[in-house]
Amino acid sequence: MNPQEQALNYPWGDSHPALGETREMAAGVRWLRMPLPFALDHINLWLLRDRLDGRDGWTIVDCGIDRPEVRDAWESVFQSELQGLPVLRVIVTHMHPDHVGLSHWLCDRWQAPLWMSATDFALSSLWSGSGPDAQAAVTEGSGPTGDAAARHFARHGLLDPAAQQMLHDRHNYYSKLVPDMPRRFHRLIHGQQVQIGGHAWEVIVGYGHAPEHVSLWCPALQVLISGDMILPRISTNVSVFDLEPEADPLKLYLDSLDRYDGLPEDALVLPSHGRPFRGLHTRIEQQQAHHAERLAEVLAACTQPKSAYDLLPVLFNRKLDMHQLTFAMGEAIAHLHALYYRGQLKRQSGDDGVYRFQTL
Repeated sequence: MNPQEQALNYPWGDSHPALGETREMAAGVRWLRMPLPFALDHINLWLLRDRLDGRDGWTIVDCGIDRPEVRDAWESVFQSELQGLPVLRVIVTHMHPDHVGLSHWLCDRWQAPLWMSATDFALSSLWSGSGPDAQAAVTEGSGPTGDAAARHFARHGLLDPAAQQMLHDRHNYYSKLVPDMPRRFHRLIHGQQVQIGGHAWEVIVGYGHAPEHVSLWCPALQVLISGDMILPRISTNVSVFDLEPEADPLKLYLDSLDRYDGLPEDALVLPSHGRPFRGLHTRIEQQQAHHAERLAEVLAACTQPKSAYDLLPVLFNRKLDMHQLTFAMGEAIAHLHALYYRGQLKRQSGDDGVYRFQTL
């Protein structure tokens, strides 16, 4: 365990629920895990005991990707963990595939409504192939993969032909993991109070990691479902992708962390990856320090013109597979943009069409 992890408190140590099983975190709050086919090999999902429109049952928070093994694991949960009660609604924290991928199946399976932010619902619907002009979005690609992503990352120095071809070939990456979306949803907005299981859960919207990310805070239980905004071991990915190529998401992310200021340090944080922990503000301070260090490293490296691709060895000291490479490129651009918009870097486009950044 690294020093940063040692500064946090993990009430359940290294243990976690087995596939298809759950573990109680607080009264009426249960933890389950689903597999992911990436280096980050799991996602944490949550079951909340609920009563809605006179019916007893459960609210699901986040879904997992649409893969047969994940559907099978859910079926095991339905058989052994729901106490014979139905799923009443599905809440999704944000539009990334591991969170929203099976929402269409879960909502259809239980005839349950989907609750999520409007921006993330619209983008998920488009990229999954179920929204207006969706087929063009699937063909063109989206986010970290596809033709548009290849052009975007080439603009920032990723010119390697093999990498470019892999980006082109993965144009349907999102729609394979999120093949459909419910056609209707219930909108969640910042500051909203959602009654779940007799308790009020406050919606905290954050930016930078996803367009409109939802976390849920329950003062009565002292529980925060943080999604991907606050993770205990890894830093939250903050990237610039082709859909919003001039964005400054790192500023948005760091500003969003201020929205957790009023929560107690000993709140039980239920993250989407890693282990439940206590030490909320300690972890936020660690994240702020981490990005301050990365920004200083990028600034120091840019005494000579550098593209985002040039900065990958500065920001990432490990070998990156294609999945990791695309997010690493997005994150490198995000750090360059943060310094550029602060006025600490200038940007020029070379004869090769690549943006390079340099200190003033």
